[in-house]
Amino acid sequence: MSDTTAPLPGTKAPTGVLGRLEGKLSWIALGLVGLLLPLLDDSYIGVIAQRAYIYWILSAGLNLVVGYAGQIAIGWVSMLTLGAYTTAALAAGRVGPEWHSYLALLAGGVMGAIFGVIVCLPALRLRTFYFAMTTLGFATIVTQVALAWKDVTGGGVGTPGPTFPWPFEPGWGFYYFCFLLAAVATWMTANIGSSRYGRALIAIRDAEVAAEASGIAKPRLLMLIFLLAGALGGVAGGLFASLQSYITPDAFTFEMSVLFFIAILIGGRGSILGPVLGTIILTALPEFAAPLVQWSTFLYAALLLLIVLVIPGGIADLLDYKNRRPLERHREIAPRPDLLPRVLDKAAPSSIAPGSIALRDIALHFGGVKAIDGLDLEIRSGEVHGLIGPNGSGKTTTLNVISGYYRPHAGRLTMGGAELPFEQPHVRAQHRIARTFQTPRLVLGASVLENVMIGGTVQGQGSFTESLFALPRHRRDEKHLREAARLALQTVGLDSLADVRADRLQHSELRFMEIARALMLKPAFLMLDEPAAGLSAEEIRRLGTLIKAISRQGVAVLLVEHHADLIFDICDRVTVLNLGKVLAAGTPAEIRSHREVVSAYLGA
Repeated sequence: MSDTTAPLPGTKAPTGVLGRLEGKLSWIALGLVGLLLPLLDDSYIGVIAQRAYIYWILSAGLNLVVGYAGQIAIGWVSMLTLGAYTTAALAAGRVGPEWHSYLALLAGGVMGAIFGVIVCLPALRLRTFYFAMTTLGFATIVTQVALAWKDVTGGGVGTPGPTFPWPFEPGWGFYYFCFLLAAVATWMTANIGSSRYGRALIAIRDAEVAAEASGIAKPRLLMLIFLLAGALGGVAGGLFASLQSYITPDAFTFEMSVLFFIAILIGGRGSILGPVLGTIILTALPEFAAPLVQWSTFLYAALLLLIVLVIPGGIADLLDYKNRRPLERHREIAPRPDLLPRVLDKAAPSSIAPGSIALRDIALHFGGVKAIDGLDLEIRSGEVHGLIGPNGSGKTTTLNVISGYYRPHAGRLTMGGAELPFEQPHVRAQHRIARTFQTPRLVLGASVLENVMIGGTVQGQGSFTESLFALPRHRRDEKHLREAARLALQTVGLDSLADVRADRLQHSELRFMEIARALMLKPAFLMLDEPAAGLSAEEIRRLGTLIKAISRQGVAVLLVEHHADLIFDICDRVTVLNLGKVLAAGTPAEIRSHREVVSAYLGA
């Protein structure tokens, strides 16, 4: 890599999976097909297309839940059911006076949003299979309520669906209505996918611990996503009721839920265009395979198996041709420490006064094992403090206590004299406390640039609504974060790989990329957990130079490392742990000559 400063364009969109639109030409082609399809004047094809648009409106929201957030919501047909019955019942006057069809459709969306949040509540505690069963149970409950509440839903007999007046009357008018709403749903979800909220969702999905360390609060974000997904599902349900003309509980089958879920998997996680195409394929498939209708469940299962085995990344991976280009095998990491003042933005005012981090009498045990036993430790601003000791001595556990992942049984933690609460890892970012991990915690399916941008999530000013509609403050956020991330990558020597997917990087590059993400927090306190593991001698030397330069910017650095030479070369002070207790503390020279340290850790 060159040592010269590369430009910071800031306007180039990431090319990784997150929120990628996979080429404007694809979207233009789909839009033209949708606009020109009525020219065929084939009502049969028109009905199929309408159904595809309706299903995509629901799948667009579900894609954020399943594809981005990684929540296995199999029973999402419940949102279609709720929206359909709400719209139909209100438009038919089964609940008070008759509502206008468009207002009834809006109410269906609101109903979907409310129940989307309700479904989200188990997702805050349950995972994978257990949450999937919860969504299926909810779908069953909704269907049973529709059967039993005959005065409103018509029970097993059903109820007529709404009819929309001009300009979206039945026929091609309704076709364009569905097309328009599908386009709006795609636009909104693409905006979220390419925003800091979309990146945060992917981080929660693939690297939840790192997401918390970057200040991402999972409960609030999931609530917002489920609300949006539920609203889109409710609107899709209202349109579905109109398309069907007459709805019964039998219209909302388990196979339909499976179809939506498979469409997301076919498309690929963290993609927008992929699930669109997946929905179109699975909507059209039953029409062209009508003689095999009794085999529909088998065909869906076989298709899912094929996707998992042959193209596990879905259509998104097939479209991601840029990341199939070969990379130069012999790549050099050349950090630029001189850029650190710009990265850390020392000229900008800060509400957080820098100060030392202090742990006093910290005690933590797991069962009968004392992981930390009365630990006293102070890390001062502008110094590199080494933390060493044998495996199992409590080094990483200490970092987890400071990060808020563990709550000690006793002791205090302060920063600049102010006490910090335990067990609040996402709050640490607000105090400019950043860290890396012993095993890099990264989103490997996202680009290097997107991974680093995740570290700046808390810096964004735009609200969820502003991101949803791509308002000016959202656009400013994205420009700022992209420029800051590219600068951080230049600083660690990875700027030429910004648009490469992270899963294509070498191990050493992943280590430096994690440091770049931590720098996005503009940390006052930085914890590094085994950053030199797996690095060459020259890479370790450059890493040491970078760490030392970071501390000279007034950052307190706590370094956990097994490479003793690195510790003694760059650390101002060193603390040695053994069995959760401080064995020795002092300057590198004092530690080198400490008899107990030599015998217990350094060797004769």
